[in-house]
Amino acid sequence: MYNPPAFQENRLETLHAAIAAAPLANLIAYREGDGLLASPVPLMLDPEPAPFGTLIGHLARGNPLAAAEGAMALAIFMGPDAYITPSWYATKRATGRVVPTWNYVTLHAHGTLRFFDDPSRLLALVRRLTERHERQRAAPWAVGDAPADFIAGQLKGIVGFVLPIERLEGKWKMSQNRPEEDRAGVVEGLKAEGRADVAALIGPPSQNRAP
Repeated sequence: MYNPPAFQENRLETLHAAIAAAPLANLIAYREGDGLLASPVPLMLDPEPAPFGTLIGHLARGNPLAAAEGAMALAIFMGPDAYITPSWYATKRATGRVVPTWNYVTLHAHGTLRFFDDPSRLLALVRRLTERHERQRAAPWAVGDAPADFIAGQLKGIVGFVLPIERLEGKWKMSQNRPEEDRAGVVEGLKAEGRADVAALIGPPSQNRAP
């Protein structure tokens, strides 16, 4: 992706935390005869192999992506984002030489798709996914709450996949290219509109860069 140095985020712990916070990715791959294929997929991240780890998920067996074994793939994660009005900039009041923009966090994970359909491995995968998203609930649902024959039938309709990450890119476009007074105005404006989540990511130009 287009990622000027001011917006690059290269700290691995920050990238992994952002993936964990935005688990629904758009998975994109190219398959001969079909061209580009894409699906939104909830993913989990295993830290191995180093340095970037492996993304794990599953697809409906009928999804054309499920036939893209060995294809180069891209998983796109989106974090917090917000429209930025020029009215928040001190520069607007000084010179008027400003335009609107959009602040956002995005991560691109590149790798090669590998699929599996072993029932025991699929069951372990759906248990992990379920536990991850249910554990904060007062009365979490578990895969074992459903009849075993029903779950077995559901597993026949999916295929699992792994995407070992070969390249991981992070972009934190958070007003790093604006003067300090403009960034302060963005923080104030975002908070006033109830977007403290994005405001918390605004910092000095070097804050989101790797050392």
